[in-house]
Amino acid sequence: MMKFMDEDFLLQTPTAKELFEAVKEEPIIDFHNHLNPQEIYEDKCFDNMTEVWLGGDHYKWRAMRANGISEELITGDGAPFDKFVAWADTVQNLIGNPLYHWTHLELQRYFNITTPLSPETAKDIWEKCNEKLHTPEFSVRNLLRMQNVSVLCTTDDPADDLEWHRKLREDGFEIKVLPSFRPEKAVGIEKEGFADYIFKLSMVTGRRIYDVKTLLEILGERLEFFIENGCRVSDHSLENTFYVPATYEEVNEIFMDRINGKKVSEEAAGKYHGYMYTELAKLYAKHDIVMQLHIGAIRNNSERFFKKLGPDTGFDALNDFNYAPQLAALLSAMDLNDELPKTILYCLNPKDTEMLAAMAGTFCSNEKGIKGKVQLGAAWWFCDHKNGMERQIEAVSDAGLIANSVGMLTDSRSFLSFPRHELYRRILCNKIGSWVEAGEYPSDLSYLRSMAIRICGKNAIDYFRF
Repeated sequence: MMKFMDEDFLLQTPTAKELFEAVKEEPIIDFHNHLNPQEIYEDKCFDNMTEVWLGGDHYKWRAMRANGISEELITGDGAPFDKFVAWADTVQNLIGNPLYHWTHLELQRYFNITTPLSPETAKDIWEKCNEKLHTPEFSVRNLLRMQNVSVLCTTDDPADDLEWHRKLREDGFEIKVLPSFRPEKAVGIEKEGFADYIFKLSMVTGRRIYDVKTLLEILGERLEFFIENGCRVSDHSLENTFYVPATYEEVNEIFMDRINGKKVSEEAAGKYHGYMYTELAKLYAKHDIVMQLHIGAIRNNSERFFKKLGPDTGFDALNDFNYAPQLAALLSAMDLNDELPKTILYCLNPKDTEMLAAMAGTFCSNEKGIKGKVQLGAAWWFCDHKNGMERQIEAVSDAGLIANSVGMLTDSRSFLSFPRHELYRRILCNKIGSWVEAGEYPSDLSYLRSMAIRICGKNAIDYFRF
C-alpha cells in the first residue's frame, strides 16, 4: 500500500518520478483566475482558515450542501470555527473528489500539515493554521511567493479602471498581476441589466453608445487601455446559441431593440453574439491577444438561491447542447480573412473534450509558426479533477501535440489554490511516464524533461508573451 499523499503521490513509475523532479519547482504561470488585485496590492492578511478557505469558494459550498450542512454554516452568519468543522466533516466524506486532494495539498504546501482533516483533527489544524495566518509571512503576497507564482491573470470588465493592477506595477511587485479582458456584459444581450451596462460603459468612457459601431469602437479603446496595463488575454463564456450569421444592419437593429427595452429571441441573441465575437477577434488578432472561449455552463439554476445569494454561489451546472457546427462556423468566420487570434477552447461538459481537441487542429494553420495556435485548454471547472485532467491530456495527445500545450490554470478565487498546478504536474508526468515505460515512446529523459518543463510553464510564456 502506498503512503497517503507522500512525495510520490500519483507518480506510479520511475520515469514519472524523474519528470516530476524536473518540473516541481518551475514557476507557476496562472493565466486565468478570479483573484482580487486589490487584496494583492494591500497585501491582505487573513484572520482565520474559514476566511481564506471558505470565503467565496463555491466548489466547497456545493460539497457542503451535498453533505447536508445548513446554509448558516456555508454562506450564512455561523461562527467561523463552526463553519470550519462543518467543512472538515465534509472533507472526510470526499473520497474520490478533487477537493480532497486540493485540501490536503494546501495543508501540506502552505502549513506543513500532513494530518488528514476530519472533525477529530479540525481543532488542532485550525489552531496551527491560524497561528501562521496571523504572521506577516502568510500575507497574500507571501502566499503567492510560497508557490513560486510568476504570472497571474485576473478577470476584469472593460469598464474597470485597473487601479490595483497599475498600483502593483508601480509598487514594483515582482509577480506579474495582469488584467484579462472579459467583455461578457457587453456581449450578453439577452441578460437582465444589458442596457444598464451599456449606459455604465458610456459613463465610464464619456462617450454615448448609440449603435453597435460605437460600442465596438469603445471596446477597442478599452482593450488598448488594458494592453497598456499588461493585458495579454481575453475571456468569453459561450452559452446556448452563440453564432448565427448576420449582417451589421440586422445586428444593429437587435441592439437598438434591446436598448429600448424589448426582449430578444434566442436566434436574435445568437446573431448579436456571433457578430460581436468575430469583430472582437479582429481586435485580438491585431494586438496579439489570446482569446479564451469557455463553453457550456448553464448558470444560476436555482432561482430561489439566485435571488437570495446572487451569481457564482454554487448553483451552476454543465450544459448539454451540441455546438460543434456553431463553433466551426464561428472560427471559420474569424479565420476567413486570417483574423483568427490565438485561441484556447475549454469545455465544461466532458463529452465535448475530444470534439474540441479535433476542432482546434482544424484551425492551427498560420504563417507565423505559432505552435498550438488553437488548442484545447486545461480541464475546466467540473472537469478539473484527476479523470478530467487525464482525459484532457489524452485528447490533446490523440488529436494534436501535448508538447505544445500551455498547461494548467486555477480558475479560482482562493489564494491557497496554487497547489492545483502541482496536482496537474503530477498527473501529466505520470501519464507521460506510463507511455514511456509501456514502450510507446523512447526513454530519452533529457528531451522528456525539457518537454515537461515547456508544458508546465515555458509554452505559456511564449504563447501569451509574458
